[in-house]
Formats: sequence, C-alpha cells, structure tokens
Amino acid sequence: MLVTTLTSAPARGRGRPSAREDLPCPIRDVLDRIGDAWSVLVLTTLEPGPERFNQLRRQVEGISQRMLTVTLRHLERDGLVSRTVIPSTPPQVEYALTDMGRSLCLPLKVLADWAGSHQPVIRGARRQYDSAGAASSANG
Repeated sequence: MLVTTLTSAPARGRGRPSAREDLPCPIRDVLDRIGDAWSVLVLTTLEPGPERFNQLRRQVEGISQRMLTVTLRHLERDGLVSRTVIPSTPPQVEYALTDMGRSLCLPLKVLADWAGSHQPVIRGARRQYDSAGAASSANG
C-alpha cells in the first residue's frame, strides 16, 4: 500500500484545506473531513449498504457529479469508504462503508439527533441575539 504525506499546499477554491497528515490535532483532522458539505450525507446514505455511483448521486439531493466524485475520493483516502469495480460492460463501480466508516455512523446519528432536537432552540437564540444586536447598534 502506498501512503503519501501531503504538505501544507494551499487549498483550491473555497472551504477548508484538504485533510493533511501533518496536523497535530486528531479532532481537527477528522472534523475537516466530516465537516465538509457532503461527507456526512454520503456516509449516512451508504449506511444501509453498498450503492453504485449513480444510485448514490440520486439519493444525495443537490450533489453534483463532480462533488460526489471528489467526496468519495476523500472518504476512500481516509479509509471510510471502499470502492469496488464490478466487471461488466460497461464497468460499474460500487461504494460501501468500511468497518471504520460504519463505526462513524453511530456518533453521526447522535450528532444528527442532537441537532434535530436543538435546532428550534438554536434558531430562537439566534433571533434573540440578532435583534439585540440590531438594537444595540442603533443605540451605539
């Protein structure tokens, strides 16, 4: 198996820098992967079982073909997703969670449940903060 170490190359486009192996903080390293726009959605979509690329694209609403390809490559590189080429004409590719990817689904479910139950409170706090900020700006 070939392992490469990325140096601190600048990130292309918007968003976070790509996951690097030289980061001293394991939390930041993992959050850089699962904190992007699509990784959690792809992981949770793969939780029930393997999917072919186009099936996965149809299930992850709003993702472009390019972004799905990039996301799957990152997840595969991090050992969370496996890629299997099915010999057929034309060849098909199937993606599945690895054991490590499956082990991440429970913490993601806990986070999703927490977010779902606390979202109304968070939105209320934001409205209160924003209206207080607007009032203090007018006074200040």
